[in-house]
Amino acid sequence: MHEIDRDDIQGLLRSGYGHHTEACFLLLRIKDREAARAWLAAAPVTSAAMVERPVGTDASIQPEPLPETVLQLALSSAGLRALGIADDVIEGFAEEFVSGMDGDANRARRLGDVGASAPERWQWGAGQRVPHVLVLLYALPGHLDPWRRTIEQQCMAGFDTLACLQTADSLDREPFGFRDGISQPKIDWERQRPARDDAQLAYSNLSCLGEFVLGYPNEYGGYTDRPLLDAQRDTQATLPRAEDAPDQADLGRNGSYLVLRQLQQDVRGFWTFLDGAAGGDTDQRERFAAAMVGRTLQGVPLVAATKASDAAASSADLNAFTYQSDPQGLRCPLGAHIRRANPRNADLPAGTRGIISRLIRTLGFDEEALQQDLVASTRFHRLLRRGRKYGAATLAESLAGPPGAPVGLHFICLGANLARQFEFVQDAWLTGTKFDGLTAESDPQLGTRIPAPDGTPTDGYSIPQPDGSDRRITGLPRFVTVLGGGYFFLPGIRALRYLAAAH
Repeated sequence: MHEIDRDDIQGLLRSGYGHHTEACFLLLRIKDREAARAWLAAAPVTSAAMVERPVGTDASIQPEPLPETVLQLALSSAGLRALGIADDVIEGFAEEFVSGMDGDANRARRLGDVGASAPERWQWGAGQRVPHVLVLLYALPGHLDPWRRTIEQQCMAGFDTLACLQTADSLDREPFGFRDGISQPKIDWERQRPARDDAQLAYSNLSCLGEFVLGYPNEYGGYTDRPLLDAQRDTQATLPRAEDAPDQADLGRNGSYLVLRQLQQDVRGFWTFLDGAAGGDTDQRERFAAAMVGRTLQGVPLVAATKASDAAASSADLNAFTYQSDPQGLRCPLGAHIRRANPRNADLPAGTRGIISRLIRTLGFDEEALQQDLVASTRFHRLLRRGRKYGAATLAESLAGPPGAPVGLHFICLGANLARQFEFVQDAWLTGTKFDGLTAESDPQLGTRIPAPDGTPTDGYSIPQPDGSDRRITGLPRFVTVLGGGYFFLPGIRALRYLAAAH
């Protein structure tokens, strides 16, 4: 088994740079190919080895100080074409990446990019406003502005700046006011999990390395497709060789796909609507909000919360739960945002581990198990989130600010398979109106509210009750609007240098 070259992996795959509370994202378009190549060849990209102590290192060894500034870099398929990369190489990437987030009407519909969020209304990401290069800049407090000016000066010769997406210190809260950044998959960096497609009978937060980093086995025990090149196209041996095809150069290895979406959040509208639904009762308003999200404002999961003191639970406790004990959604509604985004289920419905029980559930003879088997297995659809919010720093500032003030989230996620990870979650779980057996309702925060093809409204939300019919909230407006988006390839650092030199 090959060792993982952390010097070749961009640090964003290992760290969200939480200590680097200042950040901005530059969207660039190439205007001079040779100047752009020259900058990309020398860009000061921060590797995983530069920000984190190696796995397995003695804990008594002091890690290196955090860098004051960090640069990460990704390219769109349009950017690869602008660099002059050969068509057959580009076609080796995922189809979703090649065609782009704005690539067709069907993709827009699946992603919920309709109405006010349609690509033709985006501020960037469609038509002639598709970025070629995404530069993510992070800095420790007080260091961002000079860092940004330095990079912008370096890029002037080769690029035009399409936009600079500013961010705000999240204070561990997303714009609607809920504690954020609690749940992330744990990546098997030490590659201890067997690389084979074995059924999992219990939910695990541990994910195979190949689910997020190209060139390594994924949850199916296979390697995700990526451009593999004949050795003569890499005569300088710049690229690593493929594990699954050692005679070929692996352009994807140690890289990932990056999704960026600028999500404008109607914070005032969210809390005003819930205030009306609660009849002005502030406690009920907060309970409704928690039921829609699946957590309290402090981040305590509803499925595990039992008393007010749970608000002081540790971060580990906040992520140590499943929905197995709440199949009907009596504590955490089935359609709650966090339940949709990560159903925390296994490959088979819960039951005893005996071979007969497993066979019965597999063949579909267990009626109770069938009722719980309405959601695809979570482990094939995990996302590594790296987003940053923008606008007001706190909920109070958002509510006190002028109407329409820009506030929201620059959503960023990483994954090795755009279709099976981001697009599936967005389509089947978040915007889908039939998640887990529900009907006519999508994600209470992210849903589009577009009526079904037969005209059925999709603007409701069900809160199951233990002693009768569901409590139904209707007339939900759309709280989130997409202002821009794109698919990018976050290359390994050796692959970046290859792309910069390729002719």
